[in-house]
Amino acid sequence: MKIVGLTGGIGSGKTTVATMFNELNVPVYIADIEAKKLTNTSKVIRKKLTELLGTKTYLETGLNKKFVANKIFNDTDLLQKVNAIIHPEVAQHFNKWVKKQEGTYCIKEAAILFENEGYKDCDFTILVTAPLEERIHRVLKRDKTTKKDIENRINNQWSDTKKSKLADLIIENIKLENTQQIVIKTHLFLLKSFRK
Repeated sequence: MKIVGLTGGIGSGKTTVATMFNELNVPVYIADIEAKKLTNTSKVIRKKLTELLGTKTYLETGLNKKFVANKIFNDTDLLQKVNAIIHPEVAQHFNKWVKKQEGTYCIKEAAILFENEGYKDCDFTILVTAPLEERIHRVLKRDKTTKKDIENRINNQWSDTKKSKLADLIIENIKLENTQQIVIKTHLFLLKSFRK
């Protein structure tokens, strides 16, 4: 099965695009969701994160998100160390998941597909973009957060310009109807290309 990597910055609408592919019966793996699950269920991740960040890393209910976020969001070195613990486990989980899927290709939706070089394991990559103000507006509507927090998160991610150099296709996600049309065309193109 071919793997199509799908990525985009916060608020770009990559999950919306992933859902559109899923509606076309393409299996979709959302790395962020699976990473959150694994962070709470994997004993390996739990042990390593606690060793790295300290005993307050986990509460009885699971990961102490606020504590971890406060530690890593202004410390890129620590963020990289956390990612280095979580991402190999997610990659392993993804590989097992792929083996159970049917179809010509599947989508791997990952926020840091290029940053962690996950794109190298993909047969095709899609970058979802949107204007900065639109992205901030979407996240403010979706999350209980501040404009400053969103800007910090955006500044911690690679720019669209940097990502676009590695992407095979860029989908500008502004109007949903237009995005839907591009997804349908892309799906047909991928089916044709991968079946050759």
